Amino acid sequence: MSQAAIPHTVIPFSRFEQLRHARSILLQEADAVRNIAASLDTDFCAAVELIWRCEGSVIVTGMGKAGLIGRKIAATLSSTGTRAHCLHPAEAVHGDIGCVHADDVVLALSNSGETEEVSRLLPILERLGVPVVAITADADSTLGAAADAVIKIGRLTEADTNGLAPSTSTTVMLAVGDALALVVSQLQGFTSEDFAGFHPGGSLGQKLRAVADAMRPVDEVRIANQDSTVRDVLTGSSKPGRRTGAVMLIDTDGTLVGLFTDSDLTRLLEQRRDNQLDQPIAEVMTPNPITINVNKRLSDAVDVLSDRKLSELPVVDDAGRPVGLIDITDLIGLIDHDQIREAA
Repeated sequence: MSQAAIPHTVIPFSRFEQLRHARSILLQEADAVRNIAASLDTDFCAAVELIWRCEGSVIVTGMGKAGLIGRKIAATLSSTGTRAHCLHPAEAVHGDIGCVHADDVVLALSNSGETEEVSRLLPILERLGVPVVAITADADSTLGAAADAVIKIGRLTEADTNGLAPSTSTTVMLAVGDALALVVSQLQGFTSEDFAGFHPGGSLGQKLRAVADAMRPVDEVRIANQDSTVRDVLTGSSKPGRRTGAVMLIDTDGTLVGLFTDSDLTRLLEQRRDNQLDQPIAEVMTPNPITINVNKRLSDAVDVLSDRKLSELPVVDDAGRPVGLIDITDLIGLIDHDQIREAA
């Protein structure tokens, strides 16, 4: 009978068994990460030193799954203050090695340390005088012997049933790469401001923006004197553009002293306190409202709005004068929908 004619046998695999197997895989990989954490020694510090003192770029290389892990490590290095690029080892020997310079450091990933494409690079790198940091099983391999610093991850058992598919080994490589990148970043004094500069896009980039860049500026929000009546404030403080649900109230020095929101107006009408519409708004405003300084990051404003269940957040300068307002409706995507509904 030909191989194509062999009937396919379906092996029962219940949901319980699927979950049990998945949990065992995760636990095996977690144990491997814990073990490498416990076994780190001064070789790791030597690798950190080479990368930290690198005046060029960190060139990350690896073949197959290790190469894919290398791409993520290079991305983490780049985003945390260390210039990094990926180099495919097979393409390197066909001309791409020209991107490597003597002031670079090569970070090479190979579980066995015997990957042919990586091994072929080693004499070239030696000739160029480029230091090599290796993440590999042990120091006795071809890669380990040629490297200037070796982070040994040990002989690991892969998590798949056959013990073949890169899984445990690549998880450990990724974790070690994160440790390298973040320790180097700490040595460099990399700050949250630096991180913000490298992440202008997406929801993360939005949260890292300055409050001043995201608020509605003072000429687009409603501001009135606390001595004005409620009626005068509501009829005389309209602004072009999208209407905000709050009026910021100031004293004669221009300092923020209160906030009057649509909810405050609704309560007056529901409680039939119409007579107070012609009284000073200071009598019905929320005094000393929660504010945020204009020099803070938008992530701080998001936290305040979420934690305090607020819809509007006045933005003030160091003297307590209003310079803008953040409305929760401007932050759709940065605060989850449940939080928005609770604050509304």
